[in-house]
Amino acid sequence: MQEDVKTTTLVFQGRVFDLSVQEVVLPNGMAARREIITHPGAVAIAALDTDGCLLMVRQYRSAAGRVLLEVPAGTLEPDEAGSPEVCAERELQEEVGYKPGSLEKLGGIFVAPGYTTEYIHLFLATDLTPSRLDTDDDEMIELVRVPFEEAVRRCETDEICDAKSIVAITRAWAVFQNARRG
Repeated sequence: MQEDVKTTTLVFQGRVFDLSVQEVVLPNGMAARREIITHPGAVAIAALDTDGCLLMVRQYRSAAGRVLLEVPAGTLEPDEAGSPEVCAERELQEEVGYKPGSLEKLGGIFVAPGYTTEYIHLFLATDLTPSRLDTDDDEMIELVRVPFEEAVRRCETDEICDAKSIVAITRAWAVFQNARRG
C-alpha cells in the first residue's frame, strides 16, 4: 500500500508550515499528485487544577471564523522537536500562567493525515503552580476555568469543537475516571 514518491516540489515556505506537491506512483502503477503541508508538530494540554477545573483558553481563530474554547496548545519549536514535554510546559506557562508538577502523556493525534504531517502530542497536566511566561505577541487569549465534567459535556454538545481539545479532554477524563475507580 506504500506510495512511491517520484518528485517533491516546494510551493510555499511559511513561518508555521511549508506546502509541497508530490508526484507519486500508487501500488497499482497509476500516477497521482499529493499536496502536503509539512508542520513541525504541536502539543495540547488538558491542565487540571486543584478545584477540579480544566484551564482553557478562549481565542478568535481566523480559519474557523469565530471564537473557540480550547485546551492550551502550541507548535513545537525547533529545539523542542525531540521533547514535546518541554513544549507542553512552555505553552502552559505562556497561555495560562501555570507550570505542571506532573505531566502525563495521553498519546497523540494526526490532525488531517490526508494532507498534513502535523501530529499533536497530548498531555494531562496536574499539580499546577503559578509560573507565567510572556505570551506570543500575535495571541489574544483569555483564561477560562471549566469544571472537568462540564468540559466533557461541552465536547458532546459541540460547544468545544476543535479536535485536539476534544481528544485531550476525553482522554484525560478516561484517566481521571480510571484513577477514581482504582
